[in-house]
Amino acid sequence: MERSPRRSDELYDSRVYRRQLFVKTALAFFVGASLIWGQGIASRNVKPTPRSKPSGIPFNARFVDIAAQAGFKQSTIYGSAESKAYILEAVGCGAAFFDYDNDGWMDIFIVSGTQLEAAPAEATNRLYRNNRDGTFTDVTDKAGLRKAGWGGSVTAADYDNDGFSDLFITYWGQNALYRNRGDGTFEDTTQRANLLNKETRYGSGAAFFDYDRDGDLDLFVANYLIFDPKRVPRPGQSANCTWKGVPVNCGPRGLPPASHSLYRNNGDGTFTDVSAPAGIAKIGGSYGMTVVPADYDNDGWSDIYVACDSTPSFFFRNNHDGTFTESGLERGVALNEDGMEQAGMGVGIGDINLDGSLDILKTHFADDTSVVYRNDGKGNFDDITIASGVGVETRFVSWGAAITDLDNDGLPDLFIATGNVYPEIEKKVASYPYKTPRIIFRNLGNAKFEELIDEAGPGIAATHSSRGAAFGDFDNDGDIDVVIVNLGEVPSLLRNDLKPGNNWVTIQLRGTKSNRSAIGARVTARYGNRKQVQELTSQSSFYSSNDPRLHFGLGQAASATLEIRWPTGKSQTIENVKPNQLLTVTEP
Repeated sequence: MERSPRRSDELYDSRVYRRQLFVKTALAFFVGASLIWGQGIASRNVKPTPRSKPSGIPFNARFVDIAAQAGFKQSTIYGSAESKAYILEAVGCGAAFFDYDNDGWMDIFIVSGTQLEAAPAEATNRLYRNNRDGTFTDVTDKAGLRKAGWGGSVTAADYDNDGFSDLFITYWGQNALYRNRGDGTFEDTTQRANLLNKETRYGSGAAFFDYDRDGDLDLFVANYLIFDPKRVPRPGQSANCTWKGVPVNCGPRGLPPASHSLYRNNGDGTFTDVSAPAGIAKIGGSYGMTVVPADYDNDGWSDIYVACDSTPSFFFRNNHDGTFTESGLERGVALNEDGMEQAGMGVGIGDINLDGSLDILKTHFADDTSVVYRNDGKGNFDDITIASGVGVETRFVSWGAAITDLDNDGLPDLFIATGNVYPEIEKKVASYPYKTPRIIFRNLGNAKFEELIDEAGPGIAATHSSRGAAFGDFDNDGDIDVVIVNLGEVPSLLRNDLKPGNNWVTIQLRGTKSNRSAIGARVTARYGNRKQVQELTSQSSFYSSNDPRLHFGLGQAASATLEIRWPTGKSQTIENVKPNQLLTVTEP
């Protein structure tokens, strides 16, 4: 893709100064005057851009929901199904693909909520073991993972470097760290790891990553807002408690934003809160949601991107000395191109234009577009939502997201899960249904996308109030499947019935000097005349954790060259990799 000519240093510095001035003014306004807004969630009320003529190119991926035949029987409980008195009931939760028993097949973990009055027996997180035949077995109780509460996000990785993936789950109340014993069971090590909260917090996004490159996985935890049901107004009681003229749950505007936390791994199973010395604790004023650490500026160190709801999103740049600098506005990822805040919820990262840098897809509320940020290679971003074709869709509240190649043609596509937060609205404003379809934007090349719904199969067109989505290859057939959390319903397991023809390669990375999960490792695949970069993360989408194996569609290419940069900074190259295989690479 051609880029506009590089700005002079003077012009760039001027733009940075204007952004800095704007964000200081905007943050003061958002925090100090939030009660005067006409609704509790940011929405620009923009009209969709005109659609281009359909490309006519066949889309060979077809998604079918096989949850019932796969053995998923329990609904995800999250507040009342008829109305949501508090924002706590509306936000929802995530899911994870991870291999907890190291058998080479992705298992599934589903986070759950509960209800305000009392916790129903079925209100618990659930672990489903992959039976390797397209079905799963609920092993929640056997694994020791039954827990009722207002769960939020999940991040999966091996925090103690013992060879087994562990789980960290955020809650309104007390977050939970589960250590994988390696025998099919987990133990709650939250207290032993020094991760107990001193007060009730509303945990949202969280991610394991190695910010200091010492080989141990550290932990970043975002917090959504300060929620006290005794102090929160009821629907319709303030300006932040209505939408389209209908009384709804209040917030996030009008509720106090929370601060965020960074925990350094001590290498002995415990963590130390370094939020203050790292510069994280002093940054506030936004409602943090999904957390995605990755090397966005290509300097070899993991930065942190936090999607924030109805307030500017955060970009914490890693200063290589244990500290971070928040620079979301300067880098172009705090607001949209109009300088407006959006209801940032989900995040997908990937290389949409095949230039070797990580771009960002961020999902938002209805009457607004999801946003596509293109990376210039140095961690500065341009909003290309309209130019990319994504601006054609503004109807839905959007959550889980990914930049991933769904049809193995070598071009990463966009996937978005949707679902409204207000069950009460549909009866009075029929154009805003509570249950809505999923969306695929297929990549046409040069960062141009075409929206598909019905064309991508019944699993995409089916309507649900969805939240988290995790992406991975649960049946090991070489294409990307999706598990999606549906509030008040059984999760969806979308099997990708991809027509044969395109090649692929999937890479399983194992760290030695780096962290055992290889979180933060980067793979650049060269195939044909294309180059694509991916990075191994422990959270993205919405509150979810994807298959840790990196999947590349290769199109018609008969081989690939893989350049691997490990989290320590060391690199290796593997040439002439044959397609259609799972390749396991251990760090030298």
